[in-house]
Amino acid sequence: MTIVQLEYIVAVDTYRHFAKAAEHCFVTQPSLSAQIQKLEEELGVKIFDRTKQPVLPTEPGVELIKQAKKILAECAVLTEMVDSKKNVLTGELRIGVIPTLAPYLLPLFIQAFAYKNPLVKLIINELTTELLIARLREGRIDVGLLITPLNEKGIREDVLFYEEMVAYISSKNSAYKKTYLLPKDIDPEKLWLLEEGHCFRSQIVNLCELRRNTKGGTHFEYEAGSLETLRRMVEINDGITILPELATLDLNKEQQDCVRHFKSPSPVREVSIITHRDFVKKRLVEALKVSIVTSLPEKVKNNLKEHVVPI
Repeated sequence: MTIVQLEYIVAVDTYRHFAKAAEHCFVTQPSLSAQIQKLEEELGVKIFDRTKQPVLPTEPGVELIKQAKKILAECAVLTEMVDSKKNVLTGELRIGVIPTLAPYLLPLFIQAFAYKNPLVKLIINELTTELLIARLREGRIDVGLLITPLNEKGIREDVLFYEEMVAYISSKNSAYKKTYLLPKDIDPEKLWLLEEGHCFRSQIVNLCELRRNTKGGTHFEYEAGSLETLRRMVEINDGITILPELATLDLNKEQQDCVRHFKSPSPVREVSIITHRDFVKKRLVEALKVSIVTSLPEKVKNNLKEHVVPI
């Protein structure tokens, strides 16, 4: 029995497909299959039912894979202990980040993190909240950057910062004349929203109380996949949308004139880094947290928790 064989069976269990598992492990499918078959012969049990599609572990296979994950986790701890003694930060960190954070947060810290930690490889995937949590539980990513609170069992949430939610208003819209807004100032018939599946959409709905006040008007007829699309639609049409604060940092003077803040206490979204309860790359995650917080504008660092909009 080898560590490599344990890695292979965990990969097959994760992807439920031999070819995808082999691709993840950077080996050919015949090599991966041969190693798993060799392990099965050594143990005298079938770990996977190959007649099923997707591939499923057998009853004894479930227990073996569970134990294999524990062994691999302990191996990772051992490696981290050695690196810590050497005062070296090395390894691979797989990060999932939601689409309404990725374009605005990643550019702030990626370059500085890479410069300070040249031996660390970051693998970043842009994922919806639902998919991010699923992959974290499966062990396909190590950490997630998203909006909380989630209240998911077995998931640890560490708050990084609070990001203000602001209105982006067309100069043709009546709310453009206001200095500060209340949610009731927003005409729901002219509000542009993200498509279903984005947590930021849910927060806008909650902030503006659309479930209670709207009868299904025209703002639901077009749903964008990105905040940039929403912003452009507002600029071209008479409308309004809500943007997270980081999405306004690179706006030009004319675009900044379209930004309006809500009356105090300002609505904010809670941005956190999440890990599974069994995660082991503690030093890497801590370095990531420090890098993110250090990179934030001072205004964002000082935002208060007074009015966190629920997801």
